Amino acid sequence: MTRPSASASPSASPAAPSVTALDPQTLQSWFQEHKDLVVIDVRSAAEFESLHIRGSYNVPLPLLSEHTDELAARLGSRVVLVCQSGARAEQARQRLGGAGIGTAYVLTGGVPGFAAAGGDVVRGKARWDLERQVRLAAGSLVVLGLAGGKFVSPKIRLLAGAIGTGLTFSAATNTCAMGQAISAMPWNRAAKEPTRESAILQLPAAVEQTDQGRTQAA
Repeated sequence: MTRPSASASPSASPAAPSVTALDPQTLQSWFQEHKDLVVIDVRSAAEFESLHIRGSYNVPLPLLSEHTDELAARLGSRVVLVCQSGARAEQARQRLGGAGIGTAYVLTGGVPGFAAAGGDVVRGKARWDLERQVRLAAGSLVVLGLAGGKFVSPKIRLLAGAIGTGLTFSAATNTCAMGQAISAMPWNRAAKEPTRESAILQLPAAVEQTDQGRTQAA
């Protein structure tokens, strides 16, 4: 059996196990080899509509965070979390770890990496991914702060400092308030946003995870 690439730390606590990375090639083989595999995409519904792994479930990170225990109760032992680059998937893994799911994997390279490796994906309307939007917004605000500080008022330079502080805090805590705010914008809303019922209760119970029980997203 193909072994996933993983890194582990002996000192990691049970509630927040060390990062366990899974490469795209291994995930492709798991789709063929394991009936109990559940792939959860924690990106926004709009990002999911644009590009997602066939057979994956869309449970956006805010929804997963709100219903972590209920979601964990429906998962078996072979769970793979995916997003755009791995950052949000790692946040989801830590939350599930706190709810007793200590064996979840994070897909290396996210959905784009899986697609680039020849994985089976579903493509929809092209959109900028959320992380790219965050970079654009942060960069624009810094430029605005510097320009405003030079031509309008030196106080406007505080905007650039505030953005830098926010990004530093985001990196230190592995969270992104700006990303959460941008994800709520109208252009990042899908035609049908996932709910507890449509996202979490659609998952097959752990004891029922079979090929027939896992409905693939078209």
